[in-house]
Amino acid sequence: MGRVGLNQQKLVLAAADLADAEGFEAVTMSAMARRFEVKAASLYSHVASTADLRAQIAVLALGELAERAGAAVAGRSGSDALLEFASAYRDYARLHPGRYAATRHPLPEHLLAAGRAHAELTYAVLRGYGLGGEDATHAVRLIGSVLHGFTDLELSGGFSHSAPPSQESWLRAIEALDATLTRWARA
Repeated sequence: MGRVGLNQQKLVLAAADLADAEGFEAVTMSAMARRFEVKAASLYSHVASTADLRAQIAVLALGELAERAGAAVAGRSGSDALLEFASAYRDYARLHPGRYAATRHPLPEHLLAAGRAHAELTYAVLRGYGLGGEDATHAVRLIGSVLHGFTDLELSGGFSHSAPPSQESWLRAIEALDATLTRWARA
């Protein structure tokens, strides 16, 4: 019999914590069964599979990230909104590396709304630049690429071998994005 009080929310939160501590790939049904001291089969009443559990972590992470980013950009526009949005994203990744890794996990169709909410925040930042339509879609992809690329490299230690500190490069990258988006809007 499963541990009293175990439910999907507790399972997903514990799995997210495991992902942060040991890496996203460490999240398996057997690892969670050990953590809760239950048989793995008892977890299937809460999630369908390891893939489902990982998708649920992605939904959790995207929601947390959207909440942080939304609060960070509230009342801001243009370069201020971009910097705060990007910094909320990077700070979240540094604080929750396993959850951050989950945000790149493919979501099944019925869970795609979590990703859309995050994309809408990026579109909101772009409204401060006057970008819309296909230009906005291209710009969302550019921002995502820069944020994911920089953050992935930083988290893997790719910037730790040389000076200046990565924070300086981060600010320069955001300034370059701002300049690109400003020019793009004028074109």
